[in-house]
Amino acid sequence: MKYSLAQQGRIFVIRLEDGDIVHEEIEKLAREQSIKAAALIIIGGAAENSTLIVGPDQGIAPINPMEHILDNVHEITGTGTLFPDDEGNPSLHMHIACGRNASTVTGCIRNGVKVWHVMEAILFELIDTTGVRILDSQTGFKLLAP
Repeated sequence: MKYSLAQQGRIFVIRLEDGDIVHEEIEKLAREQSIKAAALIIIGGAAENSTLIVGPDQGIAPINPMEHILDNVHEITGTGTLFPDDEGNPSLHMHIACGRNASTVTGCIRNGVKVWHVMEAILFELIDTTGVRILDSQTGFKLLAP
């Protein structure tokens, strides 16, 4: 385990609107508000054809992500972190659970989750942190280096 300390900064109350792409809007807000790091929670609706990353096809390198495309509107809840990548760009890592009727799928939003009518997010800014996402050559992931 690796860790570092951080302090809580500002808190942003966010309403994402119909058609917004979740990670694009959150990362845009981070750039506009000079948010370096954050923790987030989110609830709302995901639109049909939103794409989730739902795991690797095998548990060995090289990692080949599997995708799941939502076949209809889904209720969602999720949580995530935002840290700069190795070039200083905000990088959101968020997983959401998407439910419809008696079925649920969970995955990462990185490949494009689109808002259906509305999503609400609370972003808790983290300050005085050294956290950064650095490319790991073994997995191909940009991993958090606290």
